[in-house]
Amino acid sequence: MELRLHCLEVFRLTDPVQKAAAVLALAPPPACLLDCTASLTHDGPPGRPPRPELVQPQDVPRRSPFTLEGHCALVHAIAHIEFNAINLALDAVWRFADMPAPYYLDWLRVAQEEAKHFTLLHNHLRTLGHDYGDFMAHDGLWNLCEATRHDVVARMALVPRTLEARGLDATPIIQAKLRKVGTPHALAAVAILDIILEEEVGHVAIGNHWYHWLCQRDQLDPLAFYRQVAEQHGAPRPKPPFNLSARRLAGFSDTELAALPTVTSA
Repeated sequence: MELRLHCLEVFRLTDPVQKAAAVLALAPPPACLLDCTASLTHDGPPGRPPRPELVQPQDVPRRSPFTLEGHCALVHAIAHIEFNAINLALDAVWRFADMPAPYYLDWLRVAQEEAKHFTLLHNHLRTLGHDYGDFMAHDGLWNLCEATRHDVVARMALVPRTLEARGLDATPIIQAKLRKVGTPHALAAVAILDIILEEEVGHVAIGNHWYHWLCQRDQLDPLAFYRQVAEQHGAPRPKPPFNLSARRLAGFSDTELAALPTVTSA
């Protein structure tokens, strides 16, 4: 089967375990064909399970990570982000035609690593007597993906370079809290987040690469265009503290880092 069409079929799957397994089973060329020019369509959101219940971000209950229930809610929230990230990466493959072949292979790799991350977190939840869907979640990540569905440049600007880059900043803070908890399940989650953080740097780097490639192709100023589409689509503003070392590894320039509000060392 052709790779982008196969990604669309997997995108439509509703069972999260089945979807993660199907993503991990996707094979790049030459094991399958790759048609960079095909225009593929899908109406509506990606395939999702009936749970978790999706609410507004402010309506997601806050729980202390020092309790087992609070720990599970935290891990569930991160698993929900990773499940959304699977769909975001698949969407980047099937939706946008006429990109170079390496673009599709890059986002296939991202989808597969996000599927691995979701599986690690989901399995951790299960060892603690919970499953994906047991806690409320919100849909903020997908809303921005939907807003940029007609513009690959805006997508590269706002999803990997904004939403995923926020994960680079937040993960060390979450890990510090879990280390303070110090229980075996908290330290197990820290180890999982080590894997996720290392690979998320690569995901943001892929977004940076293709954003700057597209800006060069379309003769856009990267900083000016980013400010324009961030305001147009109401993208969340980056908030300190920033993980500057991870952001540099992910390809943010000193000029881009200097544009962050109240930059702090990392």
